[in-house]
Amino acid sequence: MAGALELIWLAFVWATVIVSGWLLSTYLFSVYTGRKGRIDKVLGPVEGWIYRAAGVDPAKRMTWKEYMASLLTLSLAMGAFAFIVLIGQAYLPLNPQHFPNMRWDLALNTAVSFITNTDLQHYAGETALSYLSQMAAVGTLQFVSAAVGLCVAVAVFRGFSGKYGGVGNFYYDFVRSLTRVLIPLSFAAALLLAALGLPQALGGYITAATVGGGTQTIEVGPVASFVSIMQLGTNGGGYYGANAASPYQNPSPATNWLEMWMMILFVTAMPFLFGRIVGNPREGYMLLIAVYTLYAINVAIAFIETPQLGAGMETRIGAFSSVLWTVTATSTMTGSANASLSAFNPLVILAALMGMFTQAAPGGIGTGAIFLLLYVVVTVFIVGLMAGRTPEYLGAKITPGDIKNAVIGFVSHPLLILVPAALAFSLGAAASVGAGSGAAGFTSVMYEFASAASNNGSSMLGTAANTVFFNLSTAAAMLLGRYIPIAVMLAIAGSMSRRVRATGASLKTDNLLFACILVASILVLVVLTFLPFFMLGPILAALQGLNAI
Repeated sequence: MAGALELIWLAFVWATVIVSGWLLSTYLFSVYTGRKGRIDKVLGPVEGWIYRAAGVDPAKRMTWKEYMASLLTLSLAMGAFAFIVLIGQAYLPLNPQHFPNMRWDLALNTAVSFITNTDLQHYAGETALSYLSQMAAVGTLQFVSAAVGLCVAVAVFRGFSGKYGGVGNFYYDFVRSLTRVLIPLSFAAALLLAALGLPQALGGYITAATVGGGTQTIEVGPVASFVSIMQLGTNGGGYYGANAASPYQNPSPATNWLEMWMMILFVTAMPFLFGRIVGNPREGYMLLIAVYTLYAINVAIAFIETPQLGAGMETRIGAFSSVLWTVTATSTMTGSANASLSAFNPLVILAALMGMFTQAAPGGIGTGAIFLLLYVVVTVFIVGLMAGRTPEYLGAKITPGDIKNAVIGFVSHPLLILVPAALAFSLGAAASVGAGSGAAGFTSVMYEFASAASNNGSSMLGTAANTVFFNLSTAAAMLLGRYIPIAVMLAIAGSMSRRVRATGASLKTDNLLFACILVASILVLVVLTFLPFFMLGPILAALQGLNAI
C-alpha cells in the first residue's frame, strides 16, 4: 500500500488538476461557442486566412456524416504525409545522424499510430527517426490527433445538448483547437519543460568524454516541444525508446509530476465542458465524479501490493510514482511510460488493462468523454427498462437506433483485441517475438492489441513487435478502434440534436445516485466482457505468485 505522505501528495495533485481543468473548461467553452475576446484581433485574421487557403466555409453547418467525412479526410491526408516523410527521411534535411528510410510496414504502423492518437512505437526514436521525422511527421500528427479528439468531443456535446442546431463545423473546431488551445498551451509547457532540464536543440547528437576515459553519445534534440504535446494531447509516444524513463525526457521528480499532471489536464476538463455546453454544470460534475471514481479504483488495484523499487524502475522517480504514472497513462489513454512494464507485479498490469478496457476512466483527449457518454446512453436505457419508463437523457428520448449504435461501439472493442490476438498465437507470430503460451506470454500479446484497439500506445512487446504481422495487425486495430466509436457517437449526437426535448426528464442524471449507477454499470459491462482475458493473463500470473509479467 502507498504511504500517508504519498496519498496526501496524490490528493494534492488531483485537487490542483481538477481546479485547473475547471478553469480550462471555461476557456474551452468560449473557444468553441465563438465568444468574442481580445485574442480575436490577433488570431481572427490568421484563422480567416487558413479557411480561405483551405477553401472551406467555417460557418457552414454540417451533418454528422459531413463532420465525420471531413475528419476522416484530414486525418488520412496527414497520415499519408507522415508516411511519405518516414519512408524518405534519408533523402530529406534535418538528418544529421544519417538515419536510413523506415521500412514500409513500420512506417505505415507509425503513421497510423500517431494519427489515431495511439502512438504505439515499434521503434526507438533516438535510433530510427531524423529530426525532421520527429517534428514534421510524428510531432505534427500529435497536434492533429489531439485536435481531432477535441473536435469530436465538442461536436458530440453539441448534439447531446440540442441547443446548437447540430454538431457544428469540423474545420471551425479544428482550426480553433490548434490556434487557440493546443499550440499556445504546448508552447508554454515546452518552455517550462526546457527550463526544468529537457533538451531542445537541432545541432545533432553530442559526443562527450567520460571520467573513465571513454566516450558517450548524448542524444539531444527538440525534446521539450515534443513532450509538451505528447503529454497534453494524451499522445504518449516518446522521443526516446525508453519514453519518460529516459533522463533526457524526464530528468527529475519535478518533471515527472508535471508531465503526469499534463496528461490528465484536458481529460479532466472535458466533463466540466460538457456541463457548460448542455447548460447544466451539475451534469458535468456527476460525470467527473464517475470518471475519477473509476480512476481511483484502478489506482487502488495497482497498490494492493506495496510497490518495490527494482529492475526496470528509475531510482530518481521511485516505485510509487512509477506505478501511479503507469495507471494514469493507461487510464487517460496516454500510454507513455516512466518504467518498464516488466518491472511491475501482475496487479499493476491488471489495473492498466482495466483503464484500457474501460476507455473512460477518464480516457483519451476528447474520445474518453464520448466513450463515457456511450456508457451513459446504455445506462439510461437499462435504468429506463427497469423502471418501466421511456429512457431519456437531457430531455431527449433514447431510441433503439441509439442503442444499436452504442452496442456496435462497445462490442467492436473486444473483437479488435480478441481476433488479432488469436491470430497471433495460431499463426505463430506470438512465438516469433518471444511470447510463450503461459500467463506472461498471453498477457503481453493481449496487452499489445488492447493498447492498439484502445488507442493507448503502451506496449509490453516494444521493438520486438517490429514484424510485418504485428505492424499491420495493430495498425488495423488502431484505425478501427479510433474511428468506429467516433462514427457511432457522432451518429447518436446528430440524431439527438434534432429531437424534441421533454420539459421534465423522467430520469435525473445530475445527481450522485446516477453517478453511482453509471460507475456500477461500467464496471459490470467491462468486467463481464473481459473477465476471461483477466483470468488467463494477470490474475493467473498473480495466483501463480509471479513477481512481474
